[in-house]
Amino acid sequence: MAPRRLLLVGEGNFSFAAALSETLNASTRVTATCLQRPAELARDPVARENLQRLRERGTEVRFGVDCTQLADAFEPHHREFDRIYFNFPHCGRKAGVAKNRELLAKFFQSCKDVLAEGGEVHVALCRGQGGTPADKPMREWHNSWQVVAMAALGGFILSDVHPFSCEAVPGYKCTGYRSQDKSFHVEDALNHIFTRSLPFEGSQPRIFRIKLGDRWFSFPEPDALVGKLNRGFLEAPSRHPIKTINEKLIAELGKAFPLKRLKCSFTLLPERSTSVLTSWNCDSLSAAFWISLCEDNSNSESLTDGITQDMEDFLVLFSEFSLKDPGRDSREEAHEGIYGQTKVCLRPSLLAHVQTVIQAPDFLPGSLHVLSGPVFQKCPILPFTMPAFHETLFILGFNKNLRDDYLQSLLDHLKGTLDSLLTQTLLEGSKLNRSVEFIFQSNEKDYIIKVKSHNFGSDCAKDLIIGSVTTSATSIIHKDQCFMFVSMNLDLLAMLVWGISDWRMLWTFDHRFLKNFVPGKIEPFKSYSLYPPCYVHDISFWLDEKKEFDELEFHTVARAVSQDTVISIQFLSRFQHPKTQQVSLCYRLTYQTCDKALTQHQVGSMQSQFRKEIQQRLHVIPR
Repeated sequence: MAPRRLLLVGEGNFSFAAALSETLNASTRVTATCLQRPAELARDPVARENLQRLRERGTEVRFGVDCTQLADAFEPHHREFDRIYFNFPHCGRKAGVAKNRELLAKFFQSCKDVLAEGGEVHVALCRGQGGTPADKPMREWHNSWQVVAMAALGGFILSDVHPFSCEAVPGYKCTGYRSQDKSFHVEDALNHIFTRSLPFEGSQPRIFRIKLGDRWFSFPEPDALVGKLNRGFLEAPSRHPIKTINEKLIAELGKAFPLKRLKCSFTLLPERSTSVLTSWNCDSLSAAFWISLCEDNSNSESLTDGITQDMEDFLVLFSEFSLKDPGRDSREEAHEGIYGQTKVCLRPSLLAHVQTVIQAPDFLPGSLHVLSGPVFQKCPILPFTMPAFHETLFILGFNKNLRDDYLQSLLDHLKGTLDSLLTQTLLEGSKLNRSVEFIFQSNEKDYIIKVKSHNFGSDCAKDLIIGSVTTSATSIIHKDQCFMFVSMNLDLLAMLVWGISDWRMLWTFDHRFLKNFVPGKIEPFKSYSLYPPCYVHDISFWLDEKKEFDELEFHTVARAVSQDTVISIQFLSRFQHPKTQQVSLCYRLTYQTCDKALTQHQVGSMQSQFRKEIQQRLHVIPR
């Protein structure tokens, strides 16, 4: 929809306002403003002519308007502009970058008071001033106006940037500061388009409720998983790309094998005595998110963030004692189970359900049994590791004498399906080449599924593991059967298919994300938050001699405190005091968001809180 109300600030000779107004339809209202008083423009014949043209078109013109105090210039009922323009802002004379940053920061903070919901702020800057990769050449960050960081102070994100073209507004003549004769150099200038960010508020963990048997329990959302439980991306009404890619994957494999889709309604860890995944259980559960269950007899309808019985569909809970006492009688576990314990964990993988599925009376050899759902596990902070993601698990049972035939058939169809999906969004003429490979593991049974991305004409190649293929021996019930389990990380697959560079974008609450995805189509994702600034902080601390330092927990605390804004943790150095022998570690944390405005002040507060949290949780002493 075309904007209805436009506000132009910092006009010099009003040539932009005059030219723009002649390109708009009659329903669009323009308000053109400048800082100068009428007497200051009376000596400029170009300004007088443009003002006359504006008046003839009925355009509102205001003088003496300070763009850093816009709320003072307009009454509340005259605000709500759909678009605000500020072309080539400058403090004048030889003002340095610091002064001009301050001007931008105050301008953006002022815009939030008069911009309509869904509105845009357009800022045109000379070549190099913005400090973004869109500038050619790009200035060093400290020598630029840092326009994206300044916009964040007003709660704005950069949503688009394109060349500023004077030809697009015939008659526009750029002037210098306060309409001075010496104009700005507008060659290679850029127009930056900003939109409102979702508010960056300190999210508090929600309290969830779950019914197990005939009793209700409650538990707090883990700090590192705030906003990631109960999102329903795979549910029927969802238009999320996670659901789309899952349905396409299942549909394609369903052309080769009979399908049986299962619902994740399992709540307890199955009997472990004959599990083919014993080693996996130990490894994965060591990185699981453990939570405390408290019996809750309150009215389930009284909690707005409560979870109903549906929570069981994707939250699998494992009792802590089952790990410590694997030989315990299964009937005893079933009797006490979750009810006699307070510590449980969120499921770290759908592979935990394998034994339950293959030992079920209605298990059908030769059919592809499908489970899909979110899983959760602690992980280091790296570009393609995530504490929560969606997994699809394919389980296939077959006669052990036909192992090689079934294995080859499944791998061939899986490769064909993945290759097809991964090439759908590659633009014509793209130099990017992707291929799916199955890498045989040292145990001579299993495979990892790897996607290799290579740019022709460069030596740059990236490998990304998106899944695994596990084979197992027979089970107690199906003694003549072998089994294959294919686990796929749907989040990574969706990122590759749509070209989503940051996994955190999949979890955003911003409605603009889903607008990128049209039902029935797969087109490249276009981010609405470009070039977010990075903030770097170092931290060093003394270790507790009596406790082993847990680096995974260090990353998890950083993830929780920063609300997933820490994108990198780099180990810098280790120091041992020559006299006390006490050891100190130093790390560098890099903060950056993918969908919200983030300021240096907010990062500073997070870093201070992080120092307190690691001292309390990890028993270290910050220096």
